[in-house]
Amino acid sequence: QVQLVESGGGLVQAGGSLGLSCAVAGRPFTYTMAWFRQAPGKEREFVAALTWSSGRTYYADSVKGRFTISGDNAKNTVYLQMNSLKPEDTAVYYCAARPYILEVPRTISGYEYWGQGTQVTVSS
Repeated sequence: QVQLVESGGGLVQAGGSLGLSCAVAGRPFTYTMAWFRQAPGKEREFVAALTWSSGRTYYADSVKGRFTISGDNAKNTVYLQMNSLKPEDTAVYYCAARPYILEVPRTISGYEYWGQGTQVTVSS
């Protein structure tokens, strides 16, 4: 059983930076990890993904060049570094995981395991 616990959310001004962490328990090395977010009144959307075994990363167009996903195998932790934050980045951010698949899913149905979420609020 894979368990995910996010941390690091908070309040930040527009243009600022924030880092999120996702502690992973019970993960096989070959899993794919992802971050999603859900703003009030909106559907949960894909943000970024990491194929742990290969180190390949994937990003939504809206965050490309501003956000960076990374993983630390020794600490079994996935990170999301968010720079140049905008008010529209305000959302609850979720960590997700699934067994390795060649084509990385960008929909919530593609992931089996989810964290509880952490709030990120960007003020203008």
